[in-house]
Amino acid sequence: MILLGSTGSIGTNALKVAAHFHIPIESLSAGKNIHLLNEQIALYKPKYVCIADKEDSHKLIQGNYTLFTGSEGILEMIASSRSSLVLNALVGFAGLQPSFKALECQKSLALANKETLVNAGWLLESAQITPIDSEHFGLWYLLNNRPFSKLYITASGGALRDYPLSQIQNAGLEVVLKHPNWQMGQKITLDSATMVNKLFELLEARWIFKSTAISALIEPSSTLHALIEYEDKSITAHISTPDMKLPIAYALNLPLASTQPLIKPLDLFSLSLHLKPISTERYPLWQLKDSLLQTPQQGVVLNASNEVAISHFLSKHIPFGDISKLVLDIMEHHASFDFGSLHSLESIQALDKEVRTQSMQWLKRRGYGGI
Repeated sequence: MILLGSTGSIGTNALKVAAHFHIPIESLSAGKNIHLLNEQIALYKPKYVCIADKEDSHKLIQGNYTLFTGSEGILEMIASSRSSLVLNALVGFAGLQPSFKALECQKSLALANKETLVNAGWLLESAQITPIDSEHFGLWYLLNNRPFSKLYITASGGALRDYPLSQIQNAGLEVVLKHPNWQMGQKITLDSATMVNKLFELLEARWIFKSTAISALIEPSSTLHALIEYEDKSITAHISTPDMKLPIAYALNLPLASTQPLIKPLDLFSLSLHLKPISTERYPLWQLKDSLLQTPQQGVVLNASNEVAISHFLSKHIPFGDISKLVLDIMEHHASFDFGSLHSLESIQALDKEVRTQSMQWLKRRGYGGI
């Protein structure tokens, strides 16, 4: 297996699943967590390793592996590897090109990088992709080719789901990063707090299930992942332990009878499920839902502006509330853009670059320090 993003939450869980089923790891890529990567190299002994920054090369332990660096290095590593499976658990727009490279090399793609489908789903409609996401896994698990009228995925609500509305604008970094249910990376934790993560997942579901009849609900325990309303008006729900091992095991086509003790059973008597609608007062970006489902190419603008805003919130240059303000303004600015012109990866990359520039200009016009 080729694992991209090995030190993140999906990557570390994927390695646990691989170890349980004795799947060899041919290639690993990671960002700045060199300490954890060194532990993984020592344990899994990959043939190829890629790190984000060449300047970190001296921090790596010695081993019988070939080292690649940077974004081009990931593409070279994919092409050099003999494994037929790529698990892409990279975060952000950086995961887009590796997905295309995996498919170009005729490798199977298990996809945890939401941004691949958010930014280019329409270019990948005929590609064989297995999504790794508890919500999409839940929908797939329930469908069984029965006609449906509506798909629902669920959201935890993030760190600010019960926070006083009057204080959300200036919520501090430590507060926003304290997710109530999950231990995840900073970006996805922030995207959970703004509900951008759920917008991304709606766009993924649109391409995976070929439907715009998709919505989301808040379910605070994160044990109910998806619901389907069928044409006969019955509804089924997928409930499972709130970690990613089960979707990963299915994505890797593993014998599920052998998952114990890897996957722990739920205690049915401890379940407490309470569904709530997603409020645009608490999550202003949720107002983009219908427009994004109708014109999913807008995901390029959503992703690029959001990545700029998240970066500057993390560096404490802007208040939390201005993440949504920036994204909404940039989305409005592109309301008349010809999204039908996005016919290639190059055109998507060009729009991404343009949106990042405009987002930086938005910040400068508001006089934020350090920008």
